[in-house]
Amino acid sequence: MIRVTVWNEFRHEKTDERVAAIYPDGIHKTIAAFLDTDEEITVRTATLDEPECGLTQEVLDTTDVLLWWGHLAHHEVPDEIVDRVQESVLKGMGLIVLHSAHHSKIFKRLMGTSCNLTWREDGDMERLWVVAPDHPIAQGIDRYFDLPHEETYGEPFDIPEPDKLVFIGWYEGGEVLRAGCCYRRGRGKIFYFQPGHETFPTFKAHWVQTVITNAVHWAVPESRIALLECPNVTNPEPRF
Repeated sequence: MIRVTVWNEFRHEKTDERVAAIYPDGIHKTIAAFLDTDEEITVRTATLDEPECGLTQEVLDTTDVLLWWGHLAHHEVPDEIVDRVQESVLKGMGLIVLHSAHHSKIFKRLMGTSCNLTWREDGDMERLWVVAPDHPIAQGIDRYFDLPHEETYGEPFDIPEPDKLVFIGWYEGGEVLRAGCCYRRGRGKIFYFQPGHETFPTFKAHWVQTVITNAVHWAVPESRIALLECPNVTNPEPRF
């Protein structure tokens, strides 16, 4: 079984009636519900206001893939939790970063850049173009799929060049964005996926669910061992 933890700051759903109407139990519960239909996945959730943000060392040690959604409260995630998640990724845990979590502490830490982009919230249609049809995350998807409404994100997007670009997003206003980006950090696989604005039912869309489910299978650790240390050692070969 693939052990998945879906993390959500869970703030918009409590303060914005529009968001509560779409995700009454929280974005994390909606994502967990469709992942739970996959017989190979077992899923749990965690939120910002839980003790240790719901991400204790025990939780991370028993998580194969962590999904992260945040927006309003990136700054409220303690640095020690970010350290803990980063170490888990370097050891091999997969990480899927969704929508506005491009500005999360953990994604910026792992990317080493500002992760800034341009944006506007006009509810434009977005078309997600598949640019790597052979990639596991794109399996089952045709050349593109459309979302009737999404927040517009646009280039320039201050991220490192992806190891693999799987999707490009195009919007009615003409903007484009590298919308599905794969990375490796240490032994961990990372996938950034742009769709998922809180005021639209994006996570209820069939093809979005397909991408995220595929990404979970792709991000499963190939190995997971302790980080290498840097010891001072003696010469293994005796001198004659």
